[in-house]
Amino acid sequence: MRSATLSFYTPGRWSRAKKVDVTVNRIDPAIDSIVPTNAVLEKVADGFVFTEGPVWHPDGYLLCSDPNMNVIYRVTPEGDVNVYRPNSGYTGADIHAYRQPGSNGLGLDAQGRLTICEHGNRRVTRIEKNGVLTVLADRYQGKRLNSPNDLIYRSDGALYFSDPPFGLPKFYDDPKKELPNTPVFCLINGELKEVVSDLRGPNGVAFSPDEKYLYVANWDETKKVLMRYEVQSDGMLRNGKLFFDMQHGSGEEALDGLEVDAKGNLFVSGPGGTWVISPEGKHLGMIVGPELPANYAWGGVDGRTLYMTARTGIYRMNMECPGSRINVASR
Repeated sequence: MRSATLSFYTPGRWSRAKKVDVTVNRIDPAIDSIVPTNAVLEKVADGFVFTEGPVWHPDGYLLCSDPNMNVIYRVTPEGDVNVYRPNSGYTGADIHAYRQPGSNGLGLDAQGRLTICEHGNRRVTRIEKNGVLTVLADRYQGKRLNSPNDLIYRSDGALYFSDPPFGLPKFYDDPKKELPNTPVFCLINGELKEVVSDLRGPNGVAFSPDEKYLYVANWDETKKVLMRYEVQSDGMLRNGKLFFDMQHGSGEEALDGLEVDAKGNLFVSGPGGTWVISPEGKHLGMIVGPELPANYAWGGVDGRTLYMTARTGIYRMNMECPGSRINVASR
């Protein structure tokens, strides 16, 4: 069982980048133009408890959360690791009651300000240029949020984030839970809107390259589905459709994070590994490494490097096509 602790940092725990075993199951020949035929998976760093929510910083490093350890780490391409922000998701005295009290999803807005999904504090925050922390959202219609999980900015500044209860000590049955459901929200022009209300475990979120669609991964062992919604200018979503069903996938894992490349292909954390899916919803193949990834971020000099936060380790693989966005701040 995952456990949280305040003693999270031991200098020198992490190893340097090294090549590790990987299997790429090529179901459709189209995957060869996405994942190189000579693909190499590298472990950038390890020794973590549970890495999540990565975002590539335009200064050339990766930020990621360890929600179990309540910390955000800074990871260089060379594998150097240091604490970027302690107490990143929870500041309460009862932290030992939580499995994952720390931050989860991270993102950068158009000004390069780090935006954080705080599990334990049940809010979405932003670090201003002067270091001041701004609370962007912590309540909806007077009720506290569940535990914001993943987020993404639209190019016009609208912020979408998922809000399952996975940061609460007892999840769905936690007495602290106030909302009747587990929504996806959009914060636009200062107004918080509920845009998805019928998923039990909304988790990873990602846009298609043209931002016409928002993909939402559902973490639910009984309904392992990836949904796609049409995005409206006012932030609302409509015509939600089942984009891909992973219920047949081997293993107990449900869907977690996802990323999209510039051609619209999706990389999705699902049962057994990273599912590579075309923008038409065709399963092209699977990337299977030493650990199951939790989430992804595009990075590197040319934006072709897919970083994977995968439980105890952080991995990367160079792809044929760059990401649809490295981060908004680099635009």
